[in-house]
Amino acid sequence: MSHVADAASASSVSNASSPASLRWIERLVSIDTVSRNPNLGLIETVRDELRALGVQSTLTHDDSGKWANLFATIPAHNGDTNGGIVLSGHTDVVPVDGQQWDSDPFRPEVRDGLMFGRGTCDMKGFIGAALTLVPDMQRTKLAKPIHLAFSFDEEVGCAGAPLMIADLMKRGVKPDGCIVGEPTSMRPIIAHKGINAYQCCVRGHAAHSSLTPKGLNAIEYAARLICHIRDIADQFRAEGPFDEFYDVPFTTAQTSTIQGGNAINTVPAECRFQFEFRNLPTLDPEPIFRRIEQYANETLLPKMKAEHAVAAIEFTKIAAAPGLDAEEQAAITQLVRALTVNQDKRKVAYGTEAGLFSLAGIPSIVCGPGNIEQAHKPNEYVSLEQLAACENFLHKFIHSMSVDVHAV
Repeated sequence: MSHVADAASASSVSNASSPASLRWIERLVSIDTVSRNPNLGLIETVRDELRALGVQSTLTHDDSGKWANLFATIPAHNGDTNGGIVLSGHTDVVPVDGQQWDSDPFRPEVRDGLMFGRGTCDMKGFIGAALTLVPDMQRTKLAKPIHLAFSFDEEVGCAGAPLMIADLMKRGVKPDGCIVGEPTSMRPIIAHKGINAYQCCVRGHAAHSSLTPKGLNAIEYAARLICHIRDIADQFRAEGPFDEFYDVPFTTAQTSTIQGGNAINTVPAECRFQFEFRNLPTLDPEPIFRRIEQYANETLLPKMKAEHAVAAIEFTKIAAAPGLDAEEQAAITQLVRALTVNQDKRKVAYGTEAGLFSLAGIPSIVCGPGNIEQAHKPNEYVSLEQLAACENFLHKFIHSMSVDVHAV
């Protein structure tokens, strides 16, 4: 018997003391899929288990072939694979380097009603729950298909999902909606900010520090650019635009890493730093970046070249993920609100792949087990109560997709 079927047969309706999805989640967490590591072992495990149930998967790989997305469809009762709803999750997790854990992060443990392990909350709990209920999906006479979409490298800028979505568009697969199971304490999230990350390299000219006029100090000019980014952030904080439904109700920006110089008595020839800004989804991110780029090219660079002709400022986009701003009247929004019995308007500052699906014309919403405050931390956990609530939600979701409901 496959592990999927075995887990599902253990309990048709889970309870908080022993959710049916624990076995699948334990398997998923035990596979180290920190973003720097290939995720193919996990993806192939899921593919093989689904295949044992008669569900075929499509894999889309990165250029190396070591990372992959998986997209699988449980067809409608008449074999139709068009339309339907996607259950989406990312398979990668953030590193544990430098964190103090009370247990092995890749050997999940249940203690005091909590399941500890890297990715239990973000977001293998949701993926495990969805996989556990595949047999229920198959037993249900579905009016429309249910799709599973599991991606790679979400944590490093949503690098994997665009390949999967492009493949769907190429194959003419157009779902009616998508539920992204990021941790929201099983409450619907209708909007989140966009993420835009860049690296900047400021190039100067080395010289002995006693001869500073003969050099060009890359760190000092990088500092001026960093301060300009902070000025932009301060302006957004003071002037908006604002959306009070967010915990941080304005667009933010920050510099996160910096490297430069090699000796105290040498004028540094190069300085590299990384920065990001998170825009409200109603705000176009491109003009924000252009403000930074314009200041670099029109204000700083002429001054730098006046000191030394080799001066340069180069920008590289590291990652970009669009924001989400779901329509309240969208069918997927109304469905998730009805299933959770929750009409509260919630928006979050963190990003998800929901914005990518939405940009591709697939209306999306975010709802999954666990609290985002537990994600990325040492001793990450998801409560068994949250997993049971997720399974209950998915049971109701599957029923909502049945012919009997659609015939009413």
